[in-house]
Amino acid sequence: MRFDENADLDTSQVDDLRGSGGGGGGGPLGGRVALGGGGLGIVGLILYFLISQLGGAGGGGLALPGGLSGVGSGQTADNTQIAQSCRTGADANNRLDCEVTAVVNSLDGYWTDAFARSGSTYRPPRINFFSGSVNTGGCGGATSDVGPFYCPADAEVYIDLSFFQELETRFGAEGGPFARAYVIAHEYGHHVQNLLGTNRRVQAGDSGPTSGSVRLELQADCYAGAWANHATTVPTATGRTLITDVTRADVAAALDTAQRIGDDYIQSRLGGGQVNESQFTHGSSAQRERWYTIGLQTGDPARCDTFARGVDLG
Repeated sequence: MRFDENADLDTSQVDDLRGSGGGGGGGPLGGRVALGGGGLGIVGLILYFLISQLGGAGGGGLALPGGLSGVGSGQTADNTQIAQSCRTGADANNRLDCEVTAVVNSLDGYWTDAFARSGSTYRPPRINFFSGSVNTGGCGGATSDVGPFYCPADAEVYIDLSFFQELETRFGAEGGPFARAYVIAHEYGHHVQNLLGTNRRVQAGDSGPTSGSVRLELQADCYAGAWANHATTVPTATGRTLITDVTRADVAAALDTAQRIGDDYIQSRLGGGQVNESQFTHGSSAQRERWYTIGLQTGDPARCDTFARGVDLG
Protein backbone atom coordinates (compact mmCIF):
# COMPACT_ATOMS: atom_id res chain seq x y z
CA MET A 1 0.00 0.00 0.00
CA ARG A 2 1.33 3.40 -0.99
CA PHE A 3 0.07 6.93 -0.49
CA ASP A 4 -0.01 9.73 -3.04
CA GLU A 5 3.09 11.69 -2.10
CA ASN A 6 1.45 15.00 -2.97
CA ALA A 7 -1.81 14.43 -1.10
CA ASP A 8 -2.37 16.52 2.02
CA LEU A 9 -2.72 14.92 5.46
CA ASP A 10 -5.05 16.21 8.17
CA THR A 11 -3.82 15.69 11.74
CA SER A 12 -6.74 17.52 13.38
CA GLN A 13 -8.37 14.24 14.57
CA VAL A 14 -5.18 12.99 16.22
CA ASP A 15 -4.08 13.71 19.80
CA ASP A 16 -0.44 12.89 20.47
CA LEU A 17 -0.05 11.83 24.12
CA ARG A 18 3.32 10.14 23.67
CA GLY A 19 5.23 12.84 25.48
CA SER A 20 2.79 13.34 28.34
CA GLY A 21 4.39 10.89 30.77
CA GLY A 22 1.58 8.40 31.19
CA GLY A 23 3.48 5.83 33.25
CA GLY A 24 3.27 5.36 36.99
CA GLY A 25 5.41 3.53 39.54
CA GLY A 26 6.43 -0.11 39.44
CA GLY A 27 3.61 -2.33 40.67
CA PRO A 28 2.15 -5.73 39.88
CA LEU A 29 -0.75 -4.58 37.72
CA GLY A 30 -1.37 -2.15 34.93
CA GLY A 31 -4.57 -0.21 34.36
CA ARG A 32 -8.13 -1.45 33.98
CA VAL A 33 -10.04 -1.02 30.77
CA ALA A 34 -13.77 -1.70 30.62
CA LEU A 35 -14.94 -4.85 28.87
CA GLY A 36 -17.88 -5.19 26.52
CA GLY A 37 -19.53 -3.13 23.81
CA GLY A 38 -16.43 -2.81 21.66
CA GLY A 39 -14.41 -1.34 24.51
CA LEU A 40 -11.62 -3.89 24.37
CA GLY A 41 -8.69 -3.86 21.98
CA ILE A 42 -8.26 -6.12 19.00
CA VAL A 43 -5.95 -8.40 20.99
CA GLY A 44 -7.52 -7.81 24.36
CA LEU A 45 -9.00 -11.30 24.14
CA ILE A 46 -5.50 -12.66 24.67
CA LEU A 47 -5.27 -11.11 28.08
CA TYR A 48 -8.86 -11.94 28.89
CA PHE A 49 -8.29 -15.58 28.09
CA LEU A 50 -4.94 -15.94 29.82
CA ILE A 51 -5.93 -14.04 32.95
CA SER A 52 -9.33 -15.68 33.27
CA GLN A 53 -7.60 -19.06 33.11
CA LEU A 54 -5.65 -17.96 36.18
CA GLY A 55 -8.75 -16.63 37.92
CA GLY A 56 -7.64 -13.04 37.61
CA ALA A 57 -10.48 -11.49 35.64
CA GLY A 58 -13.52 -10.14 37.39
CA GLY A 59 -15.56 -7.10 38.26
CA GLY A 60 -16.13 -4.47 35.62
CA GLY A 61 -12.71 -4.49 34.04
CA LEU A 62 -9.74 -6.50 32.96
CA ALA A 63 -6.60 -6.31 35.06
CA LEU A 64 -3.60 -5.93 32.79
CA PRO A 65 -0.20 -7.36 33.64
CA GLY A 66 2.88 -5.24 33.32
CA GLY A 67 5.32 -3.04 35.15
CA LEU A 68 3.05 -0.08 35.68
CA SER A 69 0.98 0.48 38.78
CA GLY A 70 -1.45 2.73 37.00
CA VAL A 71 -1.77 5.40 34.36
CA GLY A 72 -0.70 8.98 34.50
CA SER A 73 -3.09 11.74 35.46
CA GLY A 74 -3.38 15.05 33.73
CA GLN A 75 -2.21 13.77 30.38
CA THR A 76 -2.19 16.46 27.74
CA ALA A 77 -1.73 16.23 24.01
CA ASP A 78 1.13 17.96 22.25
CA ASN A 79 0.26 17.86 18.56
CA THR A 80 2.97 20.26 17.41
CA GLN A 81 5.43 17.63 16.23
CA ILE A 82 2.95 15.43 14.41
CA ALA A 83 1.36 18.45 12.73
CA GLN A 84 4.77 19.51 11.47
CA SER A 85 5.95 16.01 10.51
CA CYS A 86 2.80 14.63 8.88
CA ARG A 87 1.89 16.99 6.07
CA THR A 88 1.73 14.88 2.91
CA GLY A 89 1.43 11.35 1.61
CA ALA A 90 5.20 11.32 1.22
CA ASP A 91 5.45 11.56 5.01
CA ALA A 92 2.95 8.71 5.32
CA ASN A 93 5.19 6.54 3.16
CA ASN A 94 8.13 7.13 5.50
CA ARG A 95 6.81 7.55 9.07
CA LEU A 96 4.54 5.22 11.03
CA ASP A 97 2.62 7.95 12.86
CA CYS A 98 2.00 9.70 9.55
CA GLU A 99 0.94 6.40 7.96
CA VAL A 100 -1.65 5.86 10.66
CA THR A 101 -2.81 9.47 10.26
CA ALA A 102 -3.28 8.88 6.54
CA VAL A 103 -5.31 5.73 7.16
CA VAL A 104 -7.43 7.67 9.66
CA ASN A 105 -8.05 10.34 7.01
CA SER A 106 -9.14 7.67 4.54
CA LEU A 107 -11.42 5.94 7.04
CA ASP A 108 -13.09 9.22 8.01
CA GLY A 109 -13.64 10.02 4.36
CA TYR A 110 -15.14 6.62 3.63
CA TRP A 111 -17.51 6.53 6.59
CA THR A 112 -18.58 10.15 6.12
CA ASP A 113 -19.73 9.24 2.62
CA ALA A 114 -21.28 5.90 3.68
CA PHE A 115 -23.36 7.56 6.39
CA ALA A 116 -24.40 10.37 4.06
CA ARG A 117 -25.68 7.85 1.51
CA SER A 118 -27.95 6.40 4.18
CA GLY A 119 -29.20 9.84 5.22
CA SER A 120 -27.20 9.95 8.46
CA THR A 121 -24.42 12.15 9.78
CA TYR A 122 -21.08 10.59 10.64
CA ARG A 123 -19.14 11.87 13.64
CA PRO A 124 -15.46 10.92 13.43
CA PRO A 125 -13.67 9.55 16.49
CA ARG A 126 -10.60 11.14 17.97
CA ILE A 127 -7.41 9.10 17.69
CA ASN A 128 -4.94 9.03 20.59
CA PHE A 129 -1.31 8.02 20.19
CA PHE A 130 0.14 7.01 23.55
CA SER A 131 3.20 5.28 24.91
CA GLY A 132 3.15 2.84 27.80
CA SER A 133 -0.17 3.73 29.41
CA VAL A 134 -3.10 6.05 29.00
CA ASN A 135 -6.17 7.47 30.75
CA THR A 136 -9.39 7.25 28.77
CA GLY A 137 -12.33 9.55 29.17
CA GLY A 138 -14.80 6.80 29.97
CA CYS A 139 -13.22 3.33 29.96
CA GLY A 140 -10.68 3.75 32.74
CA GLY A 141 -6.95 3.33 32.33
CA ALA A 142 -5.00 0.96 30.12
CA THR A 143 -1.43 -0.04 29.42
CA SER A 144 0.04 -0.90 26.04
CA ASP A 145 -0.57 -4.60 26.81
CA VAL A 146 -4.19 -4.31 25.73
CA GLY A 147 -3.27 -3.34 22.18
CA PRO A 148 -5.18 -0.75 20.13
CA PHE A 149 -8.70 -0.29 21.46
CA TYR A 150 -11.85 1.76 21.05
CA CYS A 151 -13.62 3.30 24.03
CA PRO A 152 -17.35 3.70 23.27
CA ALA A 153 -17.88 5.89 26.34
CA ASP A 154 -15.77 8.70 24.90
CA ALA A 155 -15.88 7.65 21.22
CA GLU A 156 -12.10 7.61 20.89
CA VAL A 157 -9.47 5.18 19.60
CA TYR A 158 -6.26 4.58 21.56
CA ILE A 159 -3.09 3.26 19.91
CA ASP A 160 0.41 2.60 21.17
CA LEU A 161 2.26 2.43 17.85
CA SER A 162 4.74 -0.09 19.25
CA PHE A 163 1.92 -2.66 19.05
CA PHE A 164 2.48 -3.11 15.35
CA GLN A 165 6.02 -4.38 15.96
CA GLU A 166 4.60 -6.68 18.65
CA LEU A 167 2.13 -8.05 16.13
CA GLU A 168 5.00 -9.16 13.93
CA THR A 169 7.41 -10.40 16.59
CA ARG A 170 5.02 -12.02 19.09
CA PHE A 171 2.30 -13.21 16.73
CA GLY A 172 4.43 -13.81 13.65
CA ALA A 173 2.23 -11.67 11.42
CA GLU A 174 3.56 -10.57 8.05
CA GLY A 175 2.86 -6.96 8.93
CA GLY A 176 3.08 -4.08 6.51
CA PRO A 177 0.97 -0.94 6.02
CA PHE A 178 -2.23 -2.65 4.81
CA ALA A 179 -2.14 -5.12 7.70
CA ARG A 180 -1.73 -2.19 10.09
CA ALA A 181 -4.58 -0.43 8.32
CA TYR A 182 -6.79 -3.48 8.99
CA VAL A 183 -6.19 -3.10 12.73
CA ILE A 184 -7.13 0.58 12.65
CA ALA A 185 -10.12 -0.05 10.39
CA HIS A 186 -11.35 -2.72 12.81
CA GLU A 187 -11.37 -0.20 15.67
CA TYR A 188 -13.22 2.21 13.39
CA GLY A 189 -15.73 -0.58 12.91
CA HIS A 190 -16.40 -0.44 16.65
CA HIS A 191 -16.93 3.31 16.34
CA VAL A 192 -19.52 2.75 13.62
CA GLN A 193 -21.25 0.19 15.86
CA ASN A 194 -21.28 2.75 18.66
CA LEU A 195 -22.85 5.40 16.42
CA LEU A 196 -25.49 2.93 15.25
CA GLY A 197 -26.12 1.54 18.74
CA THR A 198 -25.13 -2.01 17.76
CA ASN A 199 -22.66 -2.39 20.60
CA ARG A 200 -25.45 -1.94 23.14
CA ARG A 201 -26.83 -5.32 22.07
CA VAL A 202 -23.85 -7.04 23.74
CA GLN A 203 -23.46 -7.61 27.46
CA ALA A 204 -20.07 -7.41 29.18
CA GLY A 205 -18.57 -10.85 29.72
CA ASP A 206 -20.58 -12.43 26.89
CA SER A 207 -18.58 -15.26 25.31
CA GLY A 208 -18.97 -18.34 23.15
CA PRO A 209 -18.78 -19.10 19.40
CA THR A 210 -22.16 -17.47 18.62
CA SER A 211 -22.10 -14.86 21.39
CA GLY A 212 -22.90 -11.21 20.90
CA SER A 213 -19.25 -10.39 21.56
CA VAL A 214 -18.11 -12.60 18.67
CA ARG A 215 -20.78 -11.14 16.39
CA LEU A 216 -19.64 -7.63 17.27
CA GLU A 217 -16.01 -8.39 16.47
CA LEU A 218 -16.79 -10.18 13.21
CA GLN A 219 -18.92 -7.26 12.10
CA ALA A 220 -16.06 -4.87 12.87
CA ASP A 221 -13.82 -7.07 10.68
CA CYS A 222 -16.39 -6.92 7.90
CA TYR A 223 -16.61 -3.14 8.19
CA ALA A 224 -12.82 -3.01 7.93
CA GLY A 225 -13.02 -5.05 4.73
CA ALA A 226 -15.71 -2.77 3.29
CA TRP A 227 -13.39 0.21 3.71
CA ALA A 228 -10.50 -1.78 2.21
CA ASN A 229 -12.60 -2.39 -0.91
CA HIS A 230 -12.84 1.38 -1.46
CA ALA A 231 -9.42 2.37 -0.09
CA THR A 232 -7.93 3.39 -3.44
CA THR A 233 -10.91 5.59 -4.37
CA VAL A 234 -11.52 7.50 -1.13
CA PRO A 235 -10.49 11.15 -1.60
CA THR A 236 -9.10 13.50 1.00
CA ALA A 237 -10.97 16.65 2.02
CA THR A 238 -9.29 18.40 -0.92
CA GLY A 239 -10.67 15.82 -3.36
CA ARG A 240 -7.39 14.03 -4.03
CA THR A 241 -7.24 10.24 -3.69
CA LEU A 242 -4.90 9.42 -0.81
CA ILE A 243 -4.17 5.69 -1.21
CA THR A 244 -2.84 4.92 -4.69
CA ASP A 245 -1.98 1.24 -4.66
CA VAL A 246 -3.16 -1.88 -2.84
CA THR A 247 -1.63 -5.14 -4.05
CA ARG A 248 -2.62 -8.77 -3.64
CA ALA A 249 0.28 -9.09 -1.21
CA ASP A 250 -1.22 -6.29 0.87
CA VAL A 251 -4.56 -8.08 1.06
CA ALA A 252 -2.81 -11.35 1.93
CA ALA A 253 -0.97 -9.60 4.78
CA ALA A 254 -4.23 -8.23 6.17
CA LEU A 255 -5.82 -11.68 6.02
CA ASP A 256 -2.74 -13.12 7.71
CA THR A 257 -3.19 -10.66 10.57
CA ALA A 258 -6.88 -11.57 10.89
CA GLN A 259 -5.93 -15.24 11.07
CA ARG A 260 -3.36 -14.70 13.81
CA ILE A 261 -5.75 -12.92 16.15
CA GLY A 262 -8.52 -15.51 16.05
CA ASP A 263 -9.54 -16.99 19.40
CA ASP A 264 -8.54 -20.52 18.44
CA TYR A 265 -5.13 -19.50 17.12
CA ILE A 266 -4.32 -17.50 20.23
CA GLN A 267 -5.59 -20.13 22.64
CA SER A 268 -3.63 -22.89 20.93
CA ARG A 269 -0.42 -20.91 20.45
CA LEU A 270 -0.34 -18.71 23.56
CA GLY A 271 -2.80 -20.34 25.93
CA GLY A 272 -1.29 -23.76 26.50
CA GLY A 273 -2.55 -25.57 23.42
CA GLN A 274 -6.18 -26.11 24.47
CA VAL A 275 -9.01 -24.51 22.47
CA ASN A 276 -12.11 -23.70 24.51
CA GLU A 277 -14.90 -22.33 22.33
CA SER A 278 -16.94 -21.30 25.37
CA GLN A 279 -14.39 -18.53 25.94
CA PHE A 280 -14.43 -17.21 22.38
CA THR A 281 -14.93 -13.43 22.36
CA HIS A 282 -13.63 -12.40 18.93
CA GLY A 283 -14.24 -15.39 16.66
CA SER A 284 -12.05 -18.09 15.18
CA SER A 285 -9.30 -17.37 12.67
CA ALA A 286 -11.47 -18.74 9.87
CA GLN A 287 -14.40 -16.57 10.90
CA ARG A 288 -12.29 -13.43 11.08
CA GLU A 289 -10.82 -14.06 7.66
CA ARG A 290 -14.29 -14.86 6.26
CA TRP A 291 -15.99 -11.72 7.49
CA TYR A 292 -13.12 -9.43 6.50
CA THR A 293 -13.30 -11.02 3.06
CA ILE A 294 -17.07 -10.49 2.84
CA GLY A 295 -16.55 -6.79 3.42
CA LEU A 296 -13.58 -6.67 1.07
CA GLN A 297 -15.34 -8.41 -1.81
CA THR A 298 -18.68 -6.61 -1.54
CA GLY A 299 -17.60 -3.19 -0.31
CA ASP A 300 -21.04 -2.97 1.26
CA PRO A 301 -21.46 -2.44 5.04
CA ALA A 302 -25.03 -3.67 4.74
CA ARG A 303 -23.63 -7.14 4.05
CA CYS A 304 -21.98 -7.11 7.47
CA ASP A 305 -25.03 -7.89 9.60
CA THR A 306 -23.65 -10.60 11.85
CA PHE A 307 -26.65 -10.12 14.16
CA ALA A 308 -29.23 -11.08 11.54
CA ARG A 309 -31.49 -13.99 12.44
CA GLY A 310 -30.17 -17.24 10.99
CA VAL A 311 -26.91 -15.70 9.75
CA ASP A 312 -24.10 -18.19 9.15
CA LEU A 313 -21.12 -16.91 11.15
CA GLY A 314 -18.87 -19.49 9.51
